[in-house]
Amino acid sequence: MRSTKASYAISRLKDRSDNAPYSMVTMADGRFYLVLANGDADPQKLNEPMELDEFVRFVNSLGKQTPKKISKLDVAFEAKLRKKSD
Repeated sequence: MRSTKASYAISRLKDRSDNAPYSMVTMADGRFYLVLANGDADPQKLNEPMELDEFVRFVNSLGKQTPKKISKLDVAFEAKLRKKSD
């Protein structure tokens, strides 16, 4: 169950990077690290083993970031808050 969060982060990274061959390695002690396949060569290890939450933050920080979707109501609310604080 713990690796589901990490594998979903890898899936999002692949989507952001046009399906680059990223994968994760789970160690026996429950830590994770990210690898990038280089064709026939050995995969490139991209980080030292990390705990789950730290690993997910690391993976989420890689690649181009997708803009967060906000509604018209959110924009109007933020504008109202800025106007009120002035």
